[in-house]
Amino acid sequence: MSDALIYNTTLPGGHHWSFRMRRGTRLRLTDLDGGANVALLFYNPENLLERYNAPDTLKGQHTFKLTRGNCLYSDMGRSMASIVEDSFGWHETVCGNLSDAACLKKYGEHGYQANRNDWFLSGEQSFLTELAKYGLTERDMAANLNLFSKVHTDDAGNLAYDPTASEAGAQVTLRFDMDTLVLLHTCPHPLNPARDYPRHPVRVEFLTGEPMTADDICLNHRPENRRALENTRLYYLDPIQSLDNA
Repeated sequence: MSDALIYNTTLPGGHHWSFRMRRGTRLRLTDLDGGANVALLFYNPENLLERYNAPDTLKGQHTFKLTRGNCLYSDMGRSMASIVEDSFGWHETVCGNLSDAACLKKYGEHGYQANRNDWFLSGEQSFLTELAKYGLTERDMAANLNLFSKVHTDDAGNLAYDPTASEAGAQVTLRFDMDTLVLLHTCPHPLNPARDYPRHPVRVEFLTGEPMTADDICLNHRPENRRALENTRLYYLDPIQSLDNA
């Protein structure tokens, strides 16, 4: 049985949104024109102190990039979501957000009063706006995930953004292993070298999903993933066979 569409919309570039994903549902994101950046933060809606942990996600899976097969760990050692489909192949979670100061320096003054929804919005301000809706502040802003943004290093350890990496139609699907509060924005990546403020739309789709099986790619990608998914199962006290014995 294929995933069934629950809801879909298109989010323009330079916008932000937040929503709650139920455990077992899927979020499919599509870079419609190429060159998009989708920044994400994840929180446990039942305990907002638990949130996505970028260092543990990379360290636990022995990787610098994220793609199909990778789980997204919380700071409680649970898998909040898993990347189950990915045509892009290289997402980063080390560069963070475009700050207000950097946005002003790179793209100039283009405020809301004069330009309304066409203003130059930073990723920092986008996340702060969404965080405030849930009683959270800048102290709760963790390191975020940037989808459709490829960043690599040279031999000296310098980070470089690849502006040609994400082509039109690139797509990634996240399966939510926990009920998750999702904060999202489509503002420019902080290392994007574009001289003009980039606005690339993204299609957002909410889908149903099939239960995880013993041959699941994320479950079997790393032994650490199996432990994180088992921690999630225990959190919900699922009356199913332990994943350790799958």
